[in-house]
Amino acid sequence: MSIEFLLTTLIIVASPGTGVIYTLAAGLARGGRASLLAAFACTLGIVPHLVAAMMGIAALLHASALLYGIVKYAGVVYLLYMAWQTLRENRALKVEAKADTRSAWRIVTDGVLVNILNPKLSIFFVAFLPQFIPAGESNPLMRMLELSGVFMAATFIVFAIYGLFAAAMRDQVVGRPSVMAWLRRTFAAAFVALGAKLALSEK
Repeated sequence: MSIEFLLTTLIIVASPGTGVIYTLAAGLARGGRASLLAAFACTLGIVPHLVAAMMGIAALLHASALLYGIVKYAGVVYLLYMAWQTLRENRALKVEAKADTRSAWRIVTDGVLVNILNPKLSIFFVAFLPQFIPAGESNPLMRMLELSGVFMAATFIVFAIYGLFAAAMRDQVVGRPSVMAWLRRTFAAAFVALGAKLALSEK
């Protein structure tokens, strides 16, 4: 496995995006366990895109403007919904003094949906992974699975670090209502900005 692939992967997964914002928000709102669940959920949300890339479904998304648009705008709507829920302190990002195990499934569900409803990811993997598969590779599918596994592992590790850092800062802000209100507005604005970016993106 090339050092170029590892470096590129780290740069991609460490760059602020929907998954990073969601994991940070979960860590600040609910603590370390929630941040790890969010990191796992975002990583799990990559799987359908990798499968789509390997099965050629991503090519269909790229070719069909209608299908691409449906998935894209579903993602936009969900990000705006996440922004609204964040402002209202509902669902996975509700601030709790103590962890509520009943909300674990909400954290996972939201994290998975945030990534699934982004058609750019499927097309990204079609363009990204093949670059690191040699032309003479005897088993390109196995090689793609190997690279995908490394990418997902890096995603979980980096997101978990982000989330645990946010959770470590939680005690400093959770008792300050004004700070928490500012953070809620900041994360809500970030979700809106990401939704707008997705809405304006081209294939």
